[in-house]
Amino acid sequence: MDTKKIPYKIYLNEEEMPQFWYNMRADMKNKPAPLLNPGTLKPCTAEELEHVFCRELVKQELNETDRYIPIPQEILDFYKMYRPSPLTRAYCLEKKLGTPAKIYYKFEGNNTSGSHKLNSAIAQAFYAKEQGLKGVTTETGAGQWGTAMSMACAYLGLDCRVYQVRCSYEQKPHRREVIRTYGAQAIPSPSMETEIGRKINAEYPGCTGSLGCAISEAVEYATKHDGYRYVLGSVLSQVLLHQSIIGMEAKAAMDKYGIKPDVIIGCAGGGSNLGGLISPFMGEKLRGEKDYQFIAIEPASCPSLTRGVFAYDFCDTGEVCPMQKMYTLGSQFMPSANHAGGLRYHGMSAIVSQLYHDGYIEARSVGQTEVFKAAELFCRSEGTLPAPESSHAIKVAIDEALKCKETGEEKTILFGLTGTGYFDMKAYEAFNNGTMSDYIPTDEEIKKATDLIPRFPGNEF
Repeated sequence: MDTKKIPYKIYLNEEEMPQFWYNMRADMKNKPAPLLNPGTLKPCTAEELEHVFCRELVKQELNETDRYIPIPQEILDFYKMYRPSPLTRAYCLEKKLGTPAKIYYKFEGNNTSGSHKLNSAIAQAFYAKEQGLKGVTTETGAGQWGTAMSMACAYLGLDCRVYQVRCSYEQKPHRREVIRTYGAQAIPSPSMETEIGRKINAEYPGCTGSLGCAISEAVEYATKHDGYRYVLGSVLSQVLLHQSIIGMEAKAAMDKYGIKPDVIIGCAGGGSNLGGLISPFMGEKLRGEKDYQFIAIEPASCPSLTRGVFAYDFCDTGEVCPMQKMYTLGSQFMPSANHAGGLRYHGMSAIVSQLYHDGYIEARSVGQTEVFKAAELFCRSEGTLPAPESSHAIKVAIDEALKCKETGEEKTILFGLTGTGYFDMKAYEAFNNGTMSDYIPTDEEIKKATDLIPRFPGNEF
């Protein structure tokens, strides 16, 4: 096909928007291991999970057989405020790089929350409202999930408490204020209002926080207050299910023009964006219909896939959540206070972890400074200021495009642009001032945390 006929932005119309979420587990030969009750070391029952999560979300979390889950009409109506999102051909970046590669990115930042997180936030808020709950609690790293959840709760009239990783709370005051403008409470974590928060503050004086800390606090509040449940922005299988709309739309837009990506790249913290983007493409690979190269990109400062262990571990620092089998650095791992806040999580989605373990996904870690250099190049050529998280994918997309420049291959590259970086100007300021550092944990630091992962029969690593 003549590439000149492919527009800069490919939009689906509302009628072409997916009506179903895609459940990758239905096509996985090796299913993700079940969540474990840390007290009994047995698979969590639906009843146990419903103490923490909404009833319908528990059903989705445990569903490994239904390939497609219908999206409720009320959620579809909400999606139409900002979806379908555009699939963009990065013509200007291609020209800047002088590469024969064709680069596409799925842009999820065209909503007020500024990222892909809203896709799952509205679903989780909808099911909480449907259950008759008063409100929800959650955590946020970069602030994108907290913003999305507060936006969804405002729309549905639910109370929302957001425990924001302390360094992010301080680095991104404007993101915090958006959360508050939507009517939610933003609490710096670790805080002094929960038992777990007080314990972490005592053990780690001056702690800048982590997603694991914030999760513990949010779960504690939800389980101690009637009418509340906890909602999570990544990692869980239900979240990847909701985020599959990203990949479903991307594939529909590509199919419209007869485009097949060779390489699909996504940043990876807990796995929501990566899992959502690759979903339908991975489904084809799992079913033996087509082949693709999938690459997960994580920060060198928090490298769960590339340097972690594949084992059952707690999903939170306070060790109150169910245990999940995943690639993990240990729930007690405290990442440096770098600027990729949304990727500062010690573990990885069970689905992504299993796919990586089985060889379906590659993983690479990249340093902070090189990520911002890629963000700068992208901004100057494509005109959009990317989020630091997304810029990890941009960095490797550029790397792959430059490889094509050397080999002459005309590969088609697809990556996920999870959102915009307009609330991340402190990070860009540090980069522009030359004060940004590249902290990489030592083997000893990682071993210290992984040594604390619970060991029991069947959890050897």
